[in-house]
Amino acid sequence: MRNREIFDQVSDMEKQIGELYEQLGDLKGRLSELLEENHRLAVENHNLRNHLDHQKEAADETSDKKTSKGSFPGEGYDNLARLYEEGFHICNLEFGSPRRDEDCIFCLDFFEKTK
Repeated sequence: MRNREIFDQVSDMEKQIGELYEQLGDLKGRLSELLEENHRLAVENHNLRNHLDHQKEAADETSDKKTSKGSFPGEGYDNLARLYEEGFHICNLEFGSPRRDEDCIFCLDFFEKTK
């Protein structure tokens, strides 16, 4: 009987090792997805920071050029139109979030109200 017990223990351990190997494969897949998402977000963050730095530089240049009377009428709408053309929402529902290569009816409605 002693040999049978040892054989059963080895069989149980083999089964457990198989289950652990399967769990390890699942974790490896999830880790791969997380690393890809992290890389994508890091690239997007880098691009947004560059865009923000560029916008700050442009804003600094325009503030230096402004006359003592202040900004021109409609300049804010021009900035919003530029942001929309660069691919960002300007509507109050999703302001500042990136558009997915399609027009937003709420943003377009805002333009219609300003005409």
